[in-house]
Amino acid sequence: MINLGRFRAFANSPIQYSALTIELLQSSTAIDMLGLLTLDYRKFTGWAHQPERFAPPDFALLKASGINVFHPAVGFDRGDIYAASLADITAWNTFLAAHPDQFLRIGTPRDLDRVKASGKIGIVLGQQNSAHFRTVGDVDRFYQMGQRVSQLTYDANRLGSGCTSLKDTGLTDFGGSVVERMNALGMAIDVSHCGDRTTLDAIGASRKPVLVTHSNCRALVPMSARCKTDEAIRRLASTGGVFGVTMIRFFVRSSGAATLEDMLDHVDRVARLTGVEHVGIGSDVDLVGHAPNSNADLQGIEYQKKFFAITEGLVRRKYNADQIRMIIGANFQRALSQIWSA
Repeated sequence: MINLGRFRAFANSPIQYSALTIELLQSSTAIDMLGLLTLDYRKFTGWAHQPERFAPPDFALLKASGINVFHPAVGFDRGDIYAASLADITAWNTFLAAHPDQFLRIGTPRDLDRVKASGKIGIVLGQQNSAHFRTVGDVDRFYQMGQRVSQLTYDANRLGSGCTSLKDTGLTDFGGSVVERMNALGMAIDVSHCGDRTTLDAIGASRKPVLVTHSNCRALVPMSARCKTDEAIRRLASTGGVFGVTMIRFFVRSSGAATLEDMLDHVDRVARLTGVEHVGIGSDVDLVGHAPNSNADLQGIEYQKKFFAITEGLVRRKYNADQIRMIIGANFQRALSQIWSA
């Protein structure tokens, strides 16, 4: 029997969602592959240093979102990046250790399998720049601390070029050595900010699936170097990788206001290029949105409800239940499980 009713998922909101949307989020492991607990970094620092400041309403906000796993990576690209990355991972471990009943650090395929049933929020530790890998041995050190995803470049670094580099010289010899070690350990390679040549080089060098945790399609936003070419998207999929579509306005539409429908156009395009098995979500925003005067947000989105809105949009676009489960989490779960396995 198909329930065609519509229901309110949030007590303080008049917005209604289809029964299918609610059932899909209740039964799926939803993964935001660039999802931030908060954009207020001062607040997070407070949580890490004074764990009691993370209050029940903070956890309730996360639980109500329908998202089970967050990858809250940030990018350090100035100053002592090694020290900053070390401090960031240490702060996360301190925070997670202080809240064992609420959070689960995700580091193995088994963790992904059990996080939904545990009732906890899963956290995948990552970094949006691999400049903290001063040597190949640093990959091991950060892996031992719990890091499981690393974006190779933010701007240009010793591993390769970023999307804003004036000249993309591709993956360096050192970058190739880091890729090899990440493969061996089981750390996911993220090429979201890499330049075009570095992106393709990294995909070619990796023996395991490569990820784009948060980007969009350059075919729909032609002037954005941060968006990926059709060639890169197809090559990524050929490794078994997954492409996380982002909600940042300037990567969703070239100009003017952008809406959820514009963002879903990118989901459709990746699905057409590669098959629905290779598309996911990496929103690159928290559950509140950017500052009121920011122009980064999509129009008409309540960010606490973003996964409900995305799922409802996919239902509206006639994706079937299995396909929607893939997009909102199962594709990234499959790829991460393959990457993290021996």
